Amino acid sequence: MKAMILFGHGARDSRWREPFDRLAQLWQAQHPNTPVELAFLEMMQPSLEEAVSALSAKGATQITVVPVFFGQGGHLRNDFPVLLEACQKQYPNITLSATPAVGEDLAVLQAIVDFGARTL
Repeated sequence: MKAMILFGHGARDSRWREPFDRLAQLWQAQHPNTPVELAFLEMMQPSLEEAVSALSAKGATQITVVPVFFGQGGHLRNDFPVLLEACQKQYPNITLSATPAVGEDLAVLQAIVDFGARTL
């Protein structure tokens, strides 16, 4: 079974995660047969390992991790690969893959431009 993890940075303010919760709800409403979990690098739960564990318990065998970051900064270039590799070692029967940061996708950038244009 395929599954998705939406991976964010995390913050001290619990309200920061509200858009991530909405994003996961939108995903689940539009893709009800593909489970989704949130995961955070720091300051919030669940961690990447906890999200992989939750999806594994649901029967996931292929998990795509989508970094919900604007760009490929140090966290995604340095910290994230280490976390992903540790999860792969802990769950060898699950195929883990990752996409680039969502902010590097032209469609996402265009959506931001469109959002700005609507405010004019």
